[in-house]
Amino acid sequence: MVRSENVVFEVCDNYQKQTLRNRMYITHAQGTLALFVPIKHNKSRGRQKTKKVKSESAFGWASNHWKSIQTAYRTAPFFEFYEDDLADLFNSESVFLQQHNLKIIARIMELIGKDFSYTQTKTYEVGFSGNDWRQYAERKRNRPSNFPEYIQVFQSYHDFIPNCSVLDALFNLGPQTLQYLEDIPLDDLS
Repeated sequence: MVRSENVVFEVCDNYQKQTLRNRMYITHAQGTLALFVPIKHNKSRGRQKTKKVKSESAFGWASNHWKSIQTAYRTAPFFEFYEDDLADLFNSESVFLQQHNLKIIARIMELIGKDFSYTQTKTYEVGFSGNDWRQYAERKRNRPSNFPEYIQVFQSYHDFIPNCSVLDALFNLGPQTLQYLEDIPLDDLS
């Protein structure tokens, strides 16, 4: 996304369970911690379109995510610098998952200093002309791991942990996050 002028988000596909659409990974003292947004599943009307998927508000997931992020990154070099800019994203549970994700992405892009514009699909298309990155939302397992290393908060307990949320880079690299993201070799992501 940091290399694109305009990003197109697929919102007309059928929501797929067990994907990265509703989860992210952060590092903590024991290694990796998965944070899931619980989804209200549509049991009677068949498949749900991604743009219509709602989060389940009965679990208090937003405040639990923020507490986990605070615990994991409180000692990161840039956590306090970005904390106030991110806290409101976890103050209440968003109703629609896609809206929540787009709000987070826009905020992250703002914090790393990247101008960001996007559009959303109007209909489902099997393929896009140009760069089609939709497959990366599917990669819960077997994700790329050749990301350049940087010093993580808990690196003294374990080796570098790749495939974490961009929050990991933001809290550890601060203003260098955009350059880090721009330097990731795209051929390693295929």
